[in-house]
Amino acid sequence: MNECLSELKPSSLWRHFREILSIPRCSGEERAIGNYIINQARALGLESRRDEVGNVVVYKPASPEIRSRRTVVLQAHLDMVCEKDSEVSHDFSRDPIQVELEGEWVKARGTTLGADNGVGVAAALAIMESRDLTHGPLEFLFTVDEETGLTGASHLQPDFIKGRVLLNLDSEEEGTFTIGCAGGGDSEIFLPLHRLEGQTGTLIELKISGLRGGHSGLDIHLGLANAIKLLARLLDRAREKLPLGLIHLEGGNKRNAIPREAWAHLICDASHYSDALKFFEKEFETIRREYRVTEPEARISIRQLAETREEPLVPKSARTLINLLLILPHGVLAWHQEIPDLVETSSNLAIIKTESNIARIICSSRSSIQSALEATRSMIRAAAEMAGAEIRQTGGYPGWEPNLASPLLQLAKGVYQSVFGQEPELKAVHAGLECGLIAEKFPGMDMISFGPTIKYPHSPQEKVHVPSVEKFWLFLVALLEELAREKSTALA
Repeated sequence: MNECLSELKPSSLWRHFREILSIPRCSGEERAIGNYIINQARALGLESRRDEVGNVVVYKPASPEIRSRRTVVLQAHLDMVCEKDSEVSHDFSRDPIQVELEGEWVKARGTTLGADNGVGVAAALAIMESRDLTHGPLEFLFTVDEETGLTGASHLQPDFIKGRVLLNLDSEEEGTFTIGCAGGGDSEIFLPLHRLEGQTGTLIELKISGLRGGHSGLDIHLGLANAIKLLARLLDRAREKLPLGLIHLEGGNKRNAIPREAWAHLICDASHYSDALKFFEKEFETIRREYRVTEPEARISIRQLAETREEPLVPKSARTLINLLLILPHGVLAWHQEIPDLVETSSNLAIIKTESNIARIICSSRSSIQSALEATRSMIRAAAEMAGAEIRQTGGYPGWEPNLASPLLQLAKGVYQSVFGQEPELKAVHAGLECGLIAEKFPGMDMISFGPTIKYPHSPQEKVHVPSVEKFWLFLVALLEELAREKSTALA
């Protein structure tokens, strides 16, 4: 299974990644992958710990010839975003992820690949088992539930790790060091729904699919379509022109992924089905032209399900729901005023699901400026309250402020220049990394984040660039060696 990975270099990293592909590790379900790491540590004679929430740390002493007392932390998260195309039959709780090679890229077949952050985990495991690499004392920190709430990092206790130099292996562009990230927070909206008594008619399913989706931070600036927003637009256009009743509306399933699909169940008299079909196809063609560059695979499906008796929303309730979806912010709200091409503030309309008497909507907002994040969440709260909805807003998570004077950063830049003959790019990202929480919990921690090139994380189009994985590995090994031999007390 997944034999195409067996010839790739570095072999130890890809071997562990191949094993990881067969272990369930959706967010909140990391027990099995944690067990795998603990068993690997036990087989190597290394000490390990697991805390109450499932974070795992493994301790490895320095190479025999190294006397450095400086402990370096290698950190990656165990969970992955579990997304699949709707037509793909795959159970993430038991089915191994099937991969294939496309030129220089490894990708999965209709599901997320889990290279985010599986390659980082595999690299840490390969370092852990190596007996011929030079390094000082190491701590391998594996956190849980990064993708849905940074839960593992937020529950770290002060005694879990001792090192104050940390290499986060969760970046997605080889040749780039991430030195800062955005903070963020979610808003959960509960809108009451009111329904009519049962009505008989033709049940119609209206579905938008084929969108690219992607990471709601890293990809928010690409002009990608949001399936929930598009569906709300279609329903808004239809409500004054067609006698349709809205039964159910659903879209998105991950807080940190741009929704790729959304669908609604509508009811109408059988005589109006043909009109509805023509109307939605014509309206969607306009949308398709609008997104012809960024969403070339966008499609709509309309099918007649059955004659049925349903309880549609009363017109006022349907109108309020659609209006709320239209007005909730989505996309880039502000660009950083000092760092070129960096999104400062954004929001993702992530999830909508209607039940019998309530609609649950989730928005995920990000900003590198705390006051701007608070203003965005206030905007969402105001929209929810005007619609008569209740809203729950969590405390969120902190950002990570760039430190260009970091001793670790200066050392790492020199190592990269020495290994590859060019300087790395430095950037802050519009995404939430665990580094922000780790910096808050462990004062004085010096950190950088780096990794191989991964495209379209959090979507079934996710893929990892094979040559970049080898470069990522070569740099990691060289940096550990230099950290072990570095004499400067600035990193002590």
